[in-house]
Amino acid sequence: MKNILVPIGSSKSAVSNLQYAIDLAHEMEAYVYLISVFQEVSKVGGLTKVNAIIKEDTQNRLDEVLAQVDKKDVTIIAHPIKGSFLESINRVSQHVDIDLMVLSPRSNSIREEVYLGNVSGKLLKGTDIPILIVPEGAKFKQPASMLLAFKNGNFEKKKMLEPVRQFTKHFGTELHLLHVETPETTEEMKEVSKKLTKLQTSYAKAENGTTYQAVLAHYHDHNADMLCVVRRKRGFFKKLWEKNVILKKEFYTDKPLLVLQVQD
Repeated sequence: MKNILVPIGSSKSAVSNLQYAIDLAHEMEAYVYLISVFQEVSKVGGLTKVNAIIKEDTQNRLDEVLAQVDKKDVTIIAHPIKGSFLESINRVSQHVDIDLMVLSPRSNSIREEVYLGNVSGKLLKGTDIPILIVPEGAKFKQPASMLLAFKNGNFEKKKMLEPVRQFTKHFGTELHLLHVETPETTEEMKEVSKKLTKLQTSYAKAENGTTYQAVLAHYHDHNADMLCVVRRKRGFFKKLWEKNVILKKEFYTDKPLLVLQVQD
């Protein structure tokens, strides 16, 4: 893991989120790319000066956040980027091979009932970058155990499991697999890729209506430090394909949530 991307919004957790990413990067000997996104107004008339002010304010926001963290000799590349959040991150990933994006659940939202805010939801839905959703205010600690819940055991693309492999390699993280059978499960989905079994510490099966329900039922049994799920259009975050916001009453975890690349 060499390149970690951290987008920041107006959330009060921006500092702790960046510090978490820096602490992780320090352990992984990775670079941190810090971005804050701004949108220009029309350049008609005298609004060019307004755009300059917007960009300057965005740069000031980056400087403000950077001034409050312990950089730990980690190389941090910080830039204000023009455009929408999704467009900007996809543009960055075209130029830099991003291994992981570290997100706050609520980049801009201040609604206490929200777990995953609109911006974070859009990024989770609209990029192919592995994402680590870090609880607000959380401090990094080496995860002793991770629970990976999945329905389809076919992990054909080696790169898809790379974030999991990095955690097990660098931190000796125990990987506990929860293979969920639902009414939609096919015989092919019951097979588990050797790429995954080579990493596992334990393996268990569960029968539930959805992967989401299985996680709710079994997550606390494993007492894992980190939860890992697979992003699919009809998978764990199926609701995100209908809307971006996830309320705490629909799903909530106080542990870091690693979301792997889409497997379809």
